[in-house]
Amino acid sequence: MTAPERGLAPVMTGIAAMVFDVDGVLTDSARVHAEAWKEAFDACLREHPPADTALDRPFDAADDYLRYVDGKPRADGAAAFLHARRVPIPDGSPSDAPGTDSVAAVAALKDGMFTRRIRQHGIEPFPGSVRLLKALRSAGIPMAAASSSHHARDVLEGAGLLEYFVTLVDGDESHRLGLAGKPDPALFLEAAGRLGVEPAHAAVAEDALAGVEAGRRGG
Repeated sequence: MTAPERGLAPVMTGIAAMVFDVDGVLTDSARVHAEAWKEAFDACLREHPPADTALDRPFDAADDYLRYVDGKPRADGAAAFLHARRVPIPDGSPSDAPGTDSVAAVAALKDGMFTRRIRQHGIEPFPGSVRLLKALRSAGIPMAAASSSHHARDVLEGAGLLEYFVTLVDGDESHRLGLAGKPDPALFLEAAGRLGVEPAHAAVAEDALAGVEAGRRGG
């Protein structure tokens, strides 16, 4: 049966499985991530301003978010932005408490801020994404969610979307398996493998540049 006969657009002909990113694709959580990053980065910049005054400006929740942190594991995103701004703090270690005195501490600070926002305000799915999930499920196409975020399960459950997915490869699973972060395709390849399909027969739904590149690299 062709894709149009199954109620899907012709562009989806030949797709045997779908792998979805979460933040910014299924829910508006990318906006919440950007807000939490801004709060954490701006606090760090106030405490540890770059020596180069040209780099001493607040985090831009649009441009800087897309350039440095969107789609990446939390630690990689924090390092990318703070190193680019030449903020005079050490990298630290994953055990660092939330704060502004190391890159790892800023990442932990952002994590707490994001969690607080989700708990206070919840998260809404994009209506168009929900329609697509329903159509794919009706067509019998298996789906996986794959996200660098350690909060992906909480976001999907809060948005009422977890039931659509055969499997979830999130930040916790990525850490456990030692998977490289986007733009490396490891996260998506793991998801496709769990669905039992070759990468060439699957499609990726992404909004981040690093994620799009990961999908292309993975075939």
